[in-house]
Amino acid sequence: MLISVEELYRMMNISSKSTLIIDTRSWHDYISGHIPSAINFDVFAFHWMDTSEHGINRFNEHLTTLLRSIGVTYDKSIVVYDDISGTLAARGLWLLHYISHESSYILDGGLYAWRSKGYSLEYRANKAEPLHGYSYRFDSSVIADYGYILSRLDDDITIIDARSEYEYKGLYVRAARGGHIPKAINIDWENNITRDGRFKSIEELKGIYRLRSKEVICYCQGGYRAAHTYVALRLLGLNAKVYLGSWYEWGNRYELPIES
Repeated sequence: MLISVEELYRMMNISSKSTLIIDTRSWHDYISGHIPSAINFDVFAFHWMDTSEHGINRFNEHLTTLLRSIGVTYDKSIVVYDDISGTLAARGLWLLHYISHESSYILDGGLYAWRSKGYSLEYRANKAEPLHGYSYRFDSSVIADYGYILSRLDDDITIIDARSEYEYKGLYVRAARGGHIPKAINIDWENNITRDGRFKSIEELKGIYRLRSKEVICYCQGGYRAAHTYVALRLLGLNAKVYLGSWYEWGNRYELPIES
């Protein structure tokens, strides 16, 4: 799921037409300098807090429209990146896993690593090739909704809160209520990366995530930090889901239980 800047550079020179590079940062950051041929998809602008059945159906519709607009197809290898191996790239990769895209990767170290190798940047916007009528295969095994979590609270699952300790304890409140989902353990997503913005080694990640449950559900405030933890767990070969609505939904639904 990770690709180095050297590997991407070689890939661009060998098979540029079959490779789609997606810059997941804001438009402002993108136009200030990006990897050549990359197109922009600001994933942070695509929030979602409704994981009711209707809400998930709407999410699928919106996601389909967005991915069609940037030309995402199953016959292309896709590389997503942001400034480092950060939450935006992780969210992008999770979205690609959600549509069952098998040849998708995060650029490990992101644009920082690309620039550190002396590779060139591009400053003009690249136009995507939009698709019409293209269909995607949604994989429900990597996504969780609030009803699913509520029904599994008494089962043998692990829930990881990828937020900061202050958010987890309810000292920093970003919803109607502060606290965390019952049973959740707090492992801040920043534990996943090195000082230079790359994912830590498998051995280091194993030391962080000593989990026994066969199923792990990750959440944060809006599903971005949770996606980063999802990637870390997938690197360890674990089955993981992202709770799409995360605390932005759970903390605002008064009928759902919380701990603090």
